[in-house]
Amino acid sequence: MLQDTPSFLAYWRNARSRTVRVLDSLEPEDLEWAPAPGAFSFGDLFRHLAGVERFMWAENVQGRPSAYLGHGADLATGLAGVRAYLDRCHADSLAIFGGLSDADLLAPCQNPSGSSMPTWKWLRAMTEHEAHHRGQLYLMASLRGRAVSPLFGLTEEQLAAASKPGESQKPTTDEHR
Repeated sequence: MLQDTPSFLAYWRNARSRTVRVLDSLEPEDLEWAPAPGAFSFGDLFRHLAGVERFMWAENVQGRPSAYLGHGADLATGLAGVRAYLDRCHADSLAIFGGLSDADLLAPCQNPSGSSMPTWKWLRAMTEHEAHHRGQLYLMASLRGRAVSPLFGLTEEQLAAASKPGESQKPTTDEHR
């Protein structure tokens, strides 16, 4: 459970900063590139993340219906425009989330499908949604040859090199492989 509003805000700021690393690694020609026809581009994903945070989750925790505007380029263009839209929506959302009391986190919240759940669970769903799209963004950046700093400070290769696995961690039979 999200224990209190200040803890959630700190967590959410950090989570978003990890997502923004991808945007910071892009070149202008990357922004509207998509991995396949009909797939979201980088720009689409960042506009989507900005819009659902502000116009769905932040609206819903206030007891309002979703006012999501979509993810089209009409919302923001260019790296600077998309970054400004993302930052503006995030700042507005943080102000709304920051106005929630700890009791509000326990109160019911209705999502766009009509389901009711405690507000903290709806906000947790927002963080899971962000992580889902962050994975897409990191993969897309890799496909474009863009280096993005590791999520938690180490690459997988650096983690393996720094690890000292014990004998008990190694498979003992072929059935574990």
